[in-house]
Amino acid sequence: MSAVRLLVLGAIRRHGRTHGYQVRADLESWGAHQWSSATSGSVYHALKAMTGQGLLLAHETTPSAAGGPPRMEYELTEEGETAYFALLRGALTSRDPRLDLLAAAVGLIDDLPRAQAIDLLRQRTQAMEEWRDGIAAQLPPDTDLDSWGPTGEVIGLWLHTAESRAQWTHQLIHRLEQGTYRMADDERRPD
Repeated sequence: MSAVRLLVLGAIRRHGRTHGYQVRADLESWGAHQWSSATSGSVYHALKAMTGQGLLLAHETTPSAAGGPPRMEYELTEEGETAYFALLRGALTSRDPRLDLLAAAVGLIDDLPRAQAIDLLRQRTQAMEEWRDGIAAQLPPDTDLDSWGPTGEVIGLWLHTAESRAQWTHQLIHRLEQGTYRMADDERRPD
């Protein structure tokens, strides 16, 4: 899974139809260039690749005043919409330790109905807890990780990572259950 792919599809979906510069500006305003590999080059590469894969439709608009090629606007195809939600759901349920993908998914979580988002996050919590339990089950009883040297540090890192990520996910679930954030199925308030 690619965080850039998810971010680009999500940004385009939120606009309906937009140009690459706007996608890049959105991602920069979200700070994605700081916590993911969403650089200018990767955004334009993703736009071109996903257009070639049939996930986006490209529309030529106004010609460049500087004499370059016309500006392109992009919109999701039906396949693009399906791919977006598959990436979003997959990123929310995965125990994948890549934080850029998780950050992208959480930043776009409000595109999902509340109950579905909560269910996906519960699946993530279960995967994290199973991962932690799987690591712990391989250890002999009463193991002192300090006596294992650097290997003990690695095992401790993974146990801590699994535990802290499960705890963070529980907190997000609780906030969603309390009605935090306006989700896709919430009543829209007039502007």
